Amino acid sequence: MTLSRRALGAGAGLLLAGTLGLTGCGSADEAAPTANGATASPGASRQFTPGAAGVGDDYFPTYGNGGYDVSRYSVKVRYDPERDRLTGTTTVQAAATGDLSAFNLDLAGLTVRSVTVDGAPAKHGRKGDELVVTPARGLIAGNGFVTEVAYEGVPEPLRNEALGVGGFLHTDDGAIALGQPESASTWFPVNDHPSDKAAYDFEITVPKGLTAVSNGVPAGKSTTGGWTTWKWTERSPMASYLSTLVIGKFRITEGEHKGRPVFHAVTTGLPKGAADRSIAGTVEVADYLESVFGPYPFGAYGGVVVADPRISYALETQSRPVYSASFFAAGENTGVVAHELAHQWFGNSVSLARWQDIWLNEGLATYAEWLWAEHDGGRSAQQAFDVRYAGSSGQLWRTPPGRPGATNLFSESVYQRGAMTVHALRVTVGDKAFFELLKTWAAQKRDANASTDEFVALAERVAGKQLDDLFEAWLYGTQRPDRPGRG
Repeated sequence: MTLSRRALGAGAGLLLAGTLGLTGCGSADEAAPTANGATASPGASRQFTPGAAGVGDDYFPTYGNGGYDVSRYSVKVRYDPERDRLTGTTTVQAAATGDLSAFNLDLAGLTVRSVTVDGAPAKHGRKGDELVVTPARGLIAGNGFVTEVAYEGVPEPLRNEALGVGGFLHTDDGAIALGQPESASTWFPVNDHPSDKAAYDFEITVPKGLTAVSNGVPAGKSTTGGWTTWKWTERSPMASYLSTLVIGKFRITEGEHKGRPVFHAVTTGLPKGAADRSIAGTVEVADYLESVFGPYPFGAYGGVVVADPRISYALETQSRPVYSASFFAAGENTGVVAHELAHQWFGNSVSLARWQDIWLNEGLATYAEWLWAEHDGGRSAQQAFDVRYAGSSGQLWRTPPGRPGATNLFSESVYQRGAMTVHALRVTVGDKAFFELLKTWAAQKRDANASTDEFVALAERVAGKQLDDLFEAWLYGTQRPDRPGRG
């Protein structure tokens, strides 16, 4: 994510199964079919319990849910901008990681009409933004199951302590669903934490004449009775906050690059100019970053530019970043494009295991801006480091990027001190080891989740030296570290 200067300046329970008609645990003493068609062994005793109402992230304990792992979402929604009304059916393919009597999905505000698990009606209840599903039979650990949720209503945004308003926003000509660290739950039921990545299929039906953009490869569109359905598919695992829905009137540019589709959309609310030219440079920037980080990790390229005063940031929505028009108000800006494209490797393909490690996303993406500027004839990465090292505020040094706290998740320290940490590492280990590290990190953790500890361990292995002191000072200290020198 990239925040505008204005945004940076602003600083950036569970219903018991018994209440739903089932006891909190059960047994399978006789051979009985489960909800997914499997059969428990005769004589086996199983204790079925509800899945947790959160994954236990230190910063956002209630985000996501426990007890299952999702492999694919199929999201079909219809949105009427005039009535600001959304109807949808989402199919969730998952596997139980424990013996479940019930499980949660995150869904904010919308009214649930029905839920099935493996085709059988399931009981459901709500507690705040949690949808609690109780299948007819317990789900056995290791077995797959399919949940289908039908829902409708007027979608509403969420307000979180890290960024402010995010999620589904009604606009003058459509809607935008966007935000970090959460947004997906405002328009479909989801396990809303980056530790549970999944593939996605989207079918978005809107009034004829409007465009509906989402993630991944365009899979066609069709128009019937004054409504157009746009289809998108993201085959690579994706963290839920990286999903997006943008509906409105756009200038669309389509093409192909290296056998992958390219799809750009710029709001017609902007005159043609800097925004169009900037995102047209997407494939050039991606090719440069590919030379630094290794193969581009996804099946499509693109970008979306929106003009809405509530969105003052750019977000690395997978394969197709969304940019606020404000980034192009002063002219072309390929720096922000470089930042969001770098996230396709670091943040999207290699994703957070926990929100505390956000510097791994933002520090590496900010450093990619420095590398791109140097490649594009601007100041060097060393010069960019020097300017920030000398001129940064005391608050930046008092906020450790490796432990920023939930309210400072998108603070200047995470971005700028995060990038300075990356440069300090480069200077300490030398260019050969540094660039080998970047490619190795991207390759070994592709489509997976990762932590700071894992990054440090790999850096030490590649460099052949102990780096605890460097990372302790740059990531966790509360004073400005000494300027790095070559080791």
